[in-house]
Amino acid sequence: QVQLVESGGGLVQAGGSLRLSCAASGRTFSDYVMGWFRQAPGKEREFVATISWSENITFYIDSVKGRFTISRDNAKKMVYLQMNRLKPEDTAVYYCAADPNGGLEFAYWGQGTQVTVSS
Repeated sequence: QVQLVESGGGLVQAGGSLRLSCAASGRTFSDYVMGWFRQAPGKEREFVATISWSENITFYIDSVKGRFTISRDNAKKMVYLQMNRLKPEDTAVYYCAADPNGGLEFAYWGQGTQVTVSS
């Protein structure tokens, strides 16, 4: 069983930055592919970024490339999402998720943290 707890959301002006954190439990955290997703009001949840267990492989949706950076610290069982040059369209609830099998099937989810970007 894996538990994920996000933090770091808040209200920021357009052009600003936030760093989201995700604390994970579970003995085999370092084996999991980790990801960040988001859901804006009235929209479906969408994938934002993912990082492999070894930190060597990352992937982003086009709309955040060059602005967001996903990283992880396996020793601390933490995953981060550094978000720079934020835009109002980045406003959403952001979720941390864990894929235990490496097939991009995220079986474990956090409760989410709200990010609001004002124009």
